[in-house]
Amino acid sequence: MSRVLDRRSVLKCFVAVAASTAFGCSDDGDDMPIVEDRAFFPQSVASGDPRPGSVVLWTRVEDVGNPGDDLRLTLQVSTHERFKERVLEFVDVPATAAHDHVVKVKVVGLAPRTRYFYRFLYAKNGRRVSSPVGRTRTAPEAGSGEPVRFVVANCQNYNGRYYNAWQRLLQLDEDLDFVVFLGDYVYETTPEAAPPEGARQVRFREPEGALRLGPVLAAASLSNYRDLYRTYRTDPFLQGAHERYPFVSVWDDHEFSDDSWDAHASYTDGRQDELQVERRRNAELAFFEYLPVDPEDVSGGPVDLDATRVYPDTRLWRALDFGASLRLIVTDYRTRRPDHLIPEDAWPATVAVDAAALATLGVAAAFAADTFAYVDIDAPEYAEAKGILLQAYQQLAVAAGLTAQEAATRAAAVVRGPLALAYVNPVLAQVGRAPIDPAGKARGIAFVHLGKTALFSRLGSRYVVVKDTYDVYAAWRDVSTGGAAQDALGPEQSAFVRDAAAGPQTWKVLVSSVSATSMVWDLSNKPDVEPVTVRNRYYFDVDQWDGFPQARARLLGQLRGLTSDRTVVVSGDIHAAFASVEAGVPALTAPSISSASVQEEAAEQVTAAGFPPGSAVFRYVVTEQNATLREGNPGIAFVDTGAQGFTVVEVGADAVRAAYHLIPSSEAGTSYADRPEELAARFTRRDFTVRAGAISEG
Repeated sequence: MSRVLDRRSVLKCFVAVAASTAFGCSDDGDDMPIVEDRAFFPQSVASGDPRPGSVVLWTRVEDVGNPGDDLRLTLQVSTHERFKERVLEFVDVPATAAHDHVVKVKVVGLAPRTRYFYRFLYAKNGRRVSSPVGRTRTAPEAGSGEPVRFVVANCQNYNGRYYNAWQRLLQLDEDLDFVVFLGDYVYETTPEAAPPEGARQVRFREPEGALRLGPVLAAASLSNYRDLYRTYRTDPFLQGAHERYPFVSVWDDHEFSDDSWDAHASYTDGRQDELQVERRRNAELAFFEYLPVDPEDVSGGPVDLDATRVYPDTRLWRALDFGASLRLIVTDYRTRRPDHLIPEDAWPATVAVDAAALATLGVAAAFAADTFAYVDIDAPEYAEAKGILLQAYQQLAVAAGLTAQEAATRAAAVVRGPLALAYVNPVLAQVGRAPIDPAGKARGIAFVHLGKTALFSRLGSRYVVVKDTYDVYAAWRDVSTGGAAQDALGPEQSAFVRDAAAGPQTWKVLVSSVSATSMVWDLSNKPDVEPVTVRNRYYFDVDQWDGFPQARARLLGQLRGLTSDRTVVVSGDIHAAFASVEAGVPALTAPSISSASVQEEAAEQVTAAGFPPGSAVFRYVVTEQNATLREGNPGIAFVDTGAQGFTVVEVGADAVRAAYHLIPSSEAGTSYADRPEELAARFTRRDFTVRAGAISEG
């Protein structure tokens, strides 16, 4: 077979060789036969972070006869799907046991906006076994004005669920430049018990390395996290998406730990200190091993996974340019973000914004009612009341799982200073003591006014908080900390975003793992809601940008100021589809691939708060959730909280178009692998256009 290459191919080969330890450049002229065998490549192949002249290619090889050996692969890249011409070949690419036999190669010297085919080869028993053939596409060159099309996807829980959304995308065979995956690629927890026969479930090879959370195991060791990716990537439809399109990936929380911040987990809701640095590093290393993310400090060739930068030196944020149409600004919301503003272990009585703070903010008049009265419980006249409160706190803490000594220590640290009568007086009433008269007392906002009614609970902390008081509290935390309490991105990343947004006059698409759309349940004008004290406006989820309202306003204001009407935020995490305008910036939130819809999750939260199906509260925030959210946020143009799927986005010269492909979340437990026609009939589509800072249907 001829090994003659044209000049362009030779140059490409030399570029690749110069940038790596690879050598050789061939036209598939090896005498050894090549046979595709997925058994050696159980997670198939993938590509990612396409740029005009480069892309990252990935695989994992498995030789069951040599599980502990370091292996060697050959990578071939061609513009021809049968590898008949223009082949770049990287020989002797290491697949080490230390990194689970994962291989990542940054291929450079490629032509812009060109489709390439690639495969990995492994020599075994006198033959070369091939991975499945993947295809990828480089980004357009600078100045190219052609439209750019990509999919936005996120949240693909595996246990007991099927990837109908990926199957549908493959059916459509969209002509895409890439897929943006916004996070929750894996979920860190899995049931410890064996699954029912035929059910999908992740099983840890080393369960002793995991955290035990009741009947559930949470990944903690590097082996655990690798098992998640190994298992998820056996799904044929997820494999198909990776084989067909390059991915631009970022993480959210579940790649490490649910509702995480920095290196902290949140499983115990404040009962314990959950700083888990080693666990965070394990999670990040597995992410970088298994996803084709471009380490920008690598010039080309096989990626040295030993050099992977993990917490606290992680840098996942980056920008990718696609001609004159698009700059994609990828942000990392999790790694450097501060804690949720309301501590899960906050005592409801504690005053969070006192009278002086309200005066500083200029809002004291809005909180003149008796319900906001508080006293200094350390004053001598309240000695009996303090004793009762100390005892009550300890009883609650012991009931929540603390030891008597732990409860006493916490009570001494918490039951002091300014305490809200809205909480104190009901406690006194329970033991037959007279209430403290609120007349003439100072006014302030306590955690009970934010919706916090229990110790060690995510309700009133990360979920279902009273919006109007929370906004004031968040503003005070923002002012009193110089912005640090809400600095989700950190100073370095924030500067990067500003610089990236101020770049070429293209559309700027900000990639945020969590939704920028404000999700407000407005029950303030609902006379059938009981008790009356529940008639408030609520943020459903302050783990997302709703939790940092001032920081979000600053970010969106900067984007709007730097890019005029040519900015869009794409996001996920919340397991719902949204199209909204937030502070003048259009925001598109993609539904989950397979994870439980926000409507299902809201039902769980509302029921846990004591409002069962049939109650007015349940009706407004679950059954009629879409209408309630639109009422609470007039900027919402479209919402579907009961669907899964994906969003196809096309960025053109003057407009951005978004097509939502949706399937009811109730279908997640059904496999349509053998019934593709039925699957197609289950999907619906909604189309929207973003132009001049506005969203219109169609």
